[in-house]
Amino acid sequence: MIKRRMTKEIKVGKISIGGNTPIVIQSMCNTDTRNVSKTVAQIKRLEKAGCELVRVAVPDMKAAKALGRIKKNINLPLVADIHFSADLALESIRQGIDKLRINPGNIGSEEKIRKVVEAAKRHKIPIRIGVNAGSLEKDLLAKYQGKATAKAMVESAMRHIRILEKLNFRNILVSLKASDIERTVEAYRMLSKKVNYPLHVGVTEAGTVFRGTVMSSIGLGILLYEGIGDTLRVSLTADPVEEIKVAKEILQSLGIRKFGITVTSCPTCGRTEIDLEGLANQVEKAVSGIDKDLHVAVMGCVVNGPGESREADLAIIGGKKVGLIARKGIIVKKVSEKYLLKEFLNELKSL
Repeated sequence: MIKRRMTKEIKVGKISIGGNTPIVIQSMCNTDTRNVSKTVAQIKRLEKAGCELVRVAVPDMKAAKALGRIKKNINLPLVADIHFSADLALESIRQGIDKLRINPGNIGSEEKIRKVVEAAKRHKIPIRIGVNAGSLEKDLLAKYQGKATAKAMVESAMRHIRILEKLNFRNILVSLKASDIERTVEAYRMLSKKVNYPLHVGVTEAGTVFRGTVMSSIGLGILLYEGIGDTLRVSLTADPVEEIKVAKEILQSLGIRKFGITVTSCPTCGRTEIDLEGLANQVEKAVSGIDKDLHVAVMGCVVNGPGESREADLAIIGGKKVGLIARKGIIVKKVSEKYLLKEFLNELKSL
């Protein structure tokens, strides 16, 4: 059983991150934040897919001033992503956002940092320190021979943490992202031994849907299996709704959270005598969105089928243009291939 590292619990709007709370799935809009209607529409699609926290870019004051209108039209907690500007951070807070993503050491003078921190304190808004290997401070790059190493990333994070702690601010979350798995995992392992703040995990710039899914599944899988991570984002060069699908599957595959029916299907081989690929895809599509903690299996032949069916609540075991339907390993009917899906779904309804 995976034992999660215990961290401080932080409130972000109506949800909590860290402590004993469930790992939170988040994403980031790829719309222009100044376009309120498009941004709201995308956030609603993300929420429907299972997103629990959403971030938007705040590149200028027009975007910052749009946050209030966005916030009024959505249900998810809203995070403002800001770089280098105390004024944008302050305006975002005035607009009612739920969390700031900002590195305090990059937003100007000590007085500017203090103003942002004091505003965040008054409004009970947490700050996520987001360290990215691609944008480390110049002095740290020089110290580590021009390389954004895991140690350099952790040193950057600790630097920003100390700035906030010096101002008696501890409503903090932290992320350490690199575009490769090794540095990402190493950095999070190191930081998790130094602080108890909640960690937002992810492999940044992971790539397109295919490559990004593989990269994120490996990187996040390692960290989550080791109990590291309180909230996550799967970064994909794609519609952000795809990020939510992958994140849910990672958590479900590890047994950390349940999001409905789990589908097991075999990889097919020369023994298969039904259209297993088509059937498995149809079953997966049919059960998506059903909020039941069930396990179903779609198997191609009698070699692994009986064993898998014993572990599944409901299973199909393929034969020659026919299939057996089993419940908890007990055969309940034999059906021709043409009617397999229909009879399978009828059995599923009774569960």
